[in-house]
Amino acid sequence: MRIVIKIGTSTLAHPTGLLNVRRVEALCKVMSDIKNAGHEVILVSSGAIGMGVGKLGLRQRPSDIPSKQAAAAVGQCELMYTYDKLFSEYHHTVAQLLITGDDTDDPVRHRNFTNTLNRLMELGALPIINENDTVATEELGIGDNDTLAAIVAKSVHAELLILLSDIDGLYTADPHTDPTAKLLRRVTAIDDHIRCLAGVSQTGQGTGGMVTKLRAAEICMECGCQMVIANGNNPANLYGILEGREIGTRFIMEV
Repeated sequence: MRIVIKIGTSTLAHPTGLLNVRRVEALCKVMSDIKNAGHEVILVSSGAIGMGVGKLGLRQRPSDIPSKQAAAAVGQCELMYTYDKLFSEYHHTVAQLLITGDDTDDPVRHRNFTNTLNRLMELGALPIINENDTVATEELGIGDNDTLAAIVAKSVHAELLILLSDIDGLYTADPHTDPTAKLLRRVTAIDDHIRCLAGVSQTGQGTGGMVTKLRAAEICMECGCQMVIANGNNPANLYGILEGREIGTRFIMEV
């Protein structure tokens, strides 16, 4: 199976912005094991700006573009150093791809991007993708890594996209304010009712939220790719998701 796994900033880092070492080590171990089992794995990783904020000792995530780009430039080095070190322990070679909106919108550049991804997987590498936050602006950028992950999944004909963040899945209401909120285990269509359930990011660390995850689900379902939203606090959940267990919310188009 060809799998795209997107890891959000809140999964990678502590609220301080510094790396959650224990969790990232566990994630890399599980993903290495999944790859050893014969699956093709592509990782879409957030966290560059968040890690840059922590590394630079900033009090909070910057709001102006130059500061965000500066934080991303520092954080991306730290992020890839960490992934390279951890995956190397399990004898996997990583490759970094930083892209902007033009790389997915322009047909020629999109084809080149896709060809590179496919060739990397043929060579047994583990591609790690992030938006190029050091140069991307609102005009050039994709905007969030949930959408980016869905575009990647569609581009390489992946069978499954897994979005790991700080939420368990899609609820019938906001579980932070409504104790009666129930987790939806399976969604077969994105309609107005489902869209109304979308909330906003609770942590303030990342750029996503349920709105971007539903957008990603629509992209995936249109091309026949399943998508799962799950909590990244327990990396072992990846095993259960691949086995089809009821973990998080699974989006699947019924035929």
